[in-house]
Amino acid sequence: MSVEIITFGCRLNAYESEVMRSRAAEAGVDDAVLVNTCAVTAEAVRQARQSIRRAHRDNPGRRIIVTGCAAQTEPATFAEMPEVDLVLGNEDKLRAESYHALPDFGLAAEEKVRVNDIMAVRETAPHLVDGLEGRARAFVQVQNGCDHRCTFCIIPYGRGNSRSVPAGAVVEQARRLVGRGYAEIVLTGVDITSWGADLPGSPRLGTLVRAILRHVPDLPRLRLSSIDSIEADAALMRALAEEERLMPHLHLSLQAGDDLILKRMKRRHLRADAIRFCDEVRRLRPDVVFGADLIAGFPTETEAMFENSLALVEECGLAFLHVFPFSPRQGTPAARMPQVAKPVVRERAKRLREAGDRALARRLAAEVGMIRSVLAERPDFGRSEHFAPVRLAGATPGTVIPVRIAAMNGAELAGERLMEAA
Repeated sequence: MSVEIITFGCRLNAYESEVMRSRAAEAGVDDAVLVNTCAVTAEAVRQARQSIRRAHRDNPGRRIIVTGCAAQTEPATFAEMPEVDLVLGNEDKLRAESYHALPDFGLAAEEKVRVNDIMAVRETAPHLVDGLEGRARAFVQVQNGCDHRCTFCIIPYGRGNSRSVPAGAVVEQARRLVGRGYAEIVLTGVDITSWGADLPGSPRLGTLVRAILRHVPDLPRLRLSSIDSIEADAALMRALAEEERLMPHLHLSLQAGDDLILKRMKRRHLRADAIRFCDEVRRLRPDVVFGADLIAGFPTETEAMFENSLALVEECGLAFLHVFPFSPRQGTPAARMPQVAKPVVRERAKRLREAGDRALARRLAAEVGMIRSVLAERPDFGRSEHFAPVRLAGATPGTVIPVRIAAMNGAELAGERLMEAA
């Protein structure tokens, strides 16, 4: 038998699932289902519960361990499920000794929970993994937790306060992954632009990026996961302008495009800040492509306020949207604010997605005829340096291939290989 892992949510969770696989193996667990949950929306929690029930039906006799952000923030929800054998907190899931607690017999709900006080955690260890199973790119965790308290967000209570992995450990892991053949590394965390604030000298993310590129010269491609544009430092901006190996694709945590809604979200930027940032990055790196997280139907949002968010797609030149219909999370200030009617929330989310689809279509159409470097994820599919999806034939996963973009087919590009993989 083997350990099966079901992962929900962000890239950091995907990374940590590989750490979990290793720690469970160290503990001798060889016949279990590990469910790594997400708490960002109520829907994510519902899907996790549904998946647990399905896993129990499909794997009779196998023990089920539930962990992740939803397990951290609402452990009783999962402990009360008869299908669940053990509930581990976000810090506990990364320790082999936690899996020794897996019982050989049923426990009462209150006995299933192994969840510590995440706010008491002060460090993030540089968990070493050899890559992600079945993935062409590798993720390196550089940071965990968040010191900000956006009114809609439950994640700080699942992840704790911000804490950084020292630069030397990050560089060493990047060097190790390149040695194993990975051509692209993605820096990931909960709030990676806050990296370094808790380290001696308070270095910034740009310093880390330049250190990786300097000390790991054989790394072909370095990519950033979601960033908070208001925290972008001068060294990061210079790296975007000067470092070709830093990919020209940024995913921004914008959330809204109306100043009053941003204030009620307790965000630290205004609409003009987002537009100014995108204009400046585009000046420094003309071929940059932006993605963004946007929330539709935040409490008190009027139609005019929503229109400001809708217009931000064009004004910032966004191409890849992650649209979230607002979902009240118990315990957050936004859950106590006057709510927008659910049908209106769904309709606004639909309009935002449609605007994103149109923007992406324009971006992809402009790629036709261009020469791009595509990281093959599968023999017939890869991603360009701008993270555009490209169909191609006969590729070796994990290799970077020069490709001419021949056509646009729906939400994908069709590429023609120019030569053998580099």
